[in-house]
Amino acid sequence: MAYVSTILRNDIIIEKIVSIHYFEYMSDFFFEGESHNFWEFCCVDKGEVEVTADHQSHTLQKGQIIFHKPNEFHMLRANGKTAPNLVVMSFDCTSPAMDFFRDKILTLTDSERSLLAQIITEAKKCFSTPLDDPYLQKLERAVPSPFASEQLIRLYLEQFLLMVCRRCQENPDAVPTKSLKTANDSQIYLRVLAYLENHLYEHISIEDICRDNLIGRSQLQKLFRERSDSGVINYFSNMKIDMAKQLIRERHLNFSQIAERLGYTSVHYFSRQFKKLTGMSPSEYASSIKALSEGTFKD
Repeated sequence: MAYVSTILRNDIIIEKIVSIHYFEYMSDFFFEGESHNFWEFCCVDKGEVEVTADHQSHTLQKGQIIFHKPNEFHMLRANGKTAPNLVVMSFDCTSPAMDFFRDKILTLTDSERSLLAQIITEAKKCFSTPLDDPYLQKLERAVPSPFASEQLIRLYLEQFLLMVCRRCQENPDAVPTKSLKTANDSQIYLRVLAYLENHLYEHISIEDICRDNLIGRSQLQKLFRERSDSGVINYFSNMKIDMAKQLIRERHLNFSQIAERLGYTSVHYFSRQFKKLTGMSPSEYASSIKALSEGTFKD
């Protein structure tokens, strides 16, 4: 008997990527708006933003995403209090299935947000242009770039759109099923994350974390290595620096006050840690973000 091959159907195909951004905006950032003939979505990773789409205003919280259809006018502003972090991507796609996303505001699952993180990770490898420049109009390829990075971006983005579309059509409240062990690990991990958030302004040790969360040191480190590719203390240090970046962008405190607020022993130690984890000093970071907000950024 002769075998007969099956041509697989493609419900969503991304033809071109226009932009991939991860923004850390000032608390008073305002984008006056634009419209263009391709799709765009904006996902709030941290904080809150006000979005206008075709003259309808919406408030987006952490984990929410809005889709802008081709030729839809849209604008964005921070709320004046919290400095938001946003994932913004735009792309060409003429697949009829994209009609599902017209005028949609959705809340993403952890697995869907993880796919967006994978896209950002690949984009940092294969494009030389900065992902935090809001005025960037063309992505430049990095030379050299890792094998298949661009294809992975397309596949991750298609998978993301397909997963969101299927989940929302089948059951808007559905969450991925987990094994008992995975569910238990997830609960522990989320509990420790909440603990770290609650102690962000303190100095805590790994012994403190283990004792207060009733978890062994090796189990804790294994859990964080698997889920964040980082040790728990390094993860906590990055959380502190992320908060420092937010406080810098909100411009209510000076560097000494931020260092004290976050439990650093001195502003000098804070500055060293900041540069170690970001590659720039707090003042350099503040200047670069200010330049991006004003449109004076130079690559």
